[in-house]
Amino acid sequence: MGNSRKILVTGGAGYIGSHTVRLLLEQGYDVAVVDDLSKGYRHNVPASRLFKLNIAETGALAELMRQTACEAVIHFAAFIAVGESMREPERYFANNVAGSLSLLTAMLQARVKHIVFSSTAAVYGNPHATPILETFPIQPVNPYGESKVMVETLLRWFDAIHGVTSVCLRYFNASGADPLGRLGEEHEPETHLIPLLLRAVISGEPVTIFGHDYDTPDGTCIRDYIHVDDLAQAHILAVEHLVGGGRSGQFNVGTGVGHTVLEIVRAVEEVTGKKVPYVFGPRREGDPPSLVAASGKLRAELGWEPRYADLRSIVTHAWGFARKRKG
Repeated sequence: MGNSRKILVTGGAGYIGSHTVRLLLEQGYDVAVVDDLSKGYRHNVPASRLFKLNIAETGALAELMRQTACEAVIHFAAFIAVGESMREPERYFANNVAGSLSLLTAMLQARVKHIVFSSTAAVYGNPHATPILETFPIQPVNPYGESKVMVETLLRWFDAIHGVTSVCLRYFNASGADPLGRLGEEHEPETHLIPLLLRAVISGEPVTIFGHDYDTPDGTCIRDYIHVDDLAQAHILAVEHLVGGGRSGQFNVGTGVGHTVLEIVRAVEEVTGKKVPYVFGPRREGDPPSLVAASGKLRAELGWEPRYADLRSIVTHAWGFARKRKG
């Protein structure tokens, strides 16, 4: 693609951000990454692309957007741990909500009119039915989900009043890794299931599975696992939609297929050829039994199709990265 669109990516040194930056660069985009490296890693992005800034620094962000002649923003920078948000809601509202408001203010100052926002399935709380449609009630059950709802609300008003168009991508469980093993999940502490299961296989230390008395086929939570590269591609399609004059919208990003925790355990055992040591623990506060996306709107309106929809690809790519890291 002969495409030199200039895109600013916040949180671009993190897990999903870095995969999106890599795809953008491979597809010919000109990318500037803003990350304060509190959660992201310098090694995840080309040094020449990285600007170490916090999204609270409104003036510096506006200046960077002007200097790079930025056309659109993809906004990942956020805290993401549900459990932590139940203990420290103030940090989540300060970073996720006030930080996003600072970014939007900088966009106004630099006259940047398009933003793709990393939202979450957590906006739906405990949904009344599955799969989840974009029209379902917004009723988050933790401050993390609430912080994303508040940003979606900001975006709605910035469109109505300032003409800033936005796409909110409500993700389900981002998982997997770059197929070539160059990037993967490196959260500290890690809270995501697949890397935790792989870590248990490598270390022999049992992983705790939270809750085994849910109303699901095997008693463990059902989630929709989406490959991080497929998620990254959805952001690029969303940017093109907005820059091409498309309207603001909200889209679920998931495969539409749910898997229980124990099904993931079995997939990890198949891929690694090793047993996963695990113990059952109590349910986690704020964990719904089942979250599966209806992704028809994203497919129909943005032409998105997952390339790695099967669990085995997701686990195989994650295992490739985990082994490389331990190597």
